Amino acid sequence: MRRSRGASALSISPALLWWAGLLVLPVGLVLAYSFFRRGDFGGVVYDFTWENYQRAWDPLYRSILWFSLRVAAESTLVALLIGYPVAAFIATRSRRWQVPLLVLVILPFWTSLLIRTYAWIVILNDEGLANRVLRGLGLVGDPVRLLYNEFAIVLGMTYSYLPLMVLPIYASLERLGPELGEAAQDLGANAVRRFLTVTLPLSAPGVAAGCVFVFVPALGNFIIPDLLGGGRRQMVGTLVQSQFLRARDWPFGATLAVSLIVMLIALVLLQAWIAGREARREAGAGAT
Repeated sequence: MRRSRGASALSISPALLWWAGLLVLPVGLVLAYSFFRRGDFGGVVYDFTWENYQRAWDPLYRSILWFSLRVAAESTLVALLIGYPVAAFIATRSRRWQVPLLVLVILPFWTSLLIRTYAWIVILNDEGLANRVLRGLGLVGDPVRLLYNEFAIVLGMTYSYLPLMVLPIYASLERLGPELGEAAQDLGANAVRRFLTVTLPLSAPGVAAGCVFVFVPALGNFIIPDLLGGGRRQMVGTLVQSQFLRARDWPFGATLAVSLIVMLIALVLLQAWIAGREARREAGAGAT
């Protein structure tokens, strides 16, 4: 027994060291910096203070937080509305076609996020492909402002993180099989009722996981808002970046980062609770 426990501890020690060195230690340093203050010429003065957390609730920073939450929520909703039908389509194909379709879904991840974002700048600018198509169809006369606004940010977020919505939903739908839908149809349920009472509840863990996977990186992203938003509206990610690299206010940047981490941990725990509840429900149904 002791030997098996020692072997188990030894086998997981590399993962624990990796986790401690690249997650626990950096987050601990950020948390510690959040309780210090900025020096007169930058740097960190190691005097304990709560001033940074009080400053974080200033109306200016609250407005940036609410804007970030709104953009992240809009991106998540659009990704869900697009990703769910895509995942359902792939899950209902034959095994022969599922793998190629999944490869097409994750294909954008094979290129740099920076390159993909610059590609959207080319498409959305006043002389880009989108405006050329709109003018060619006679829908508009003057170029439509598609770039450097909230629309462009949401579009860029949705495009960048859509695979993270499709994959967990596909995983939930793929294991359901057609039997449950056929049973509901035999009982007289139409397509809408089958979806609302059978498919959607059983795929809820995948939906919750996909929403978290999209919302979390969208909330903290700073590349897409900076490039597609033109720096006109700040989000939490861009604000944290500016505090560390431009304002040289590491303590306040650390405070914003800690606040963001706390919110994201709460979302992950909510997703885990939903997944655990669904697992318990399936276990209870299997037992009966």
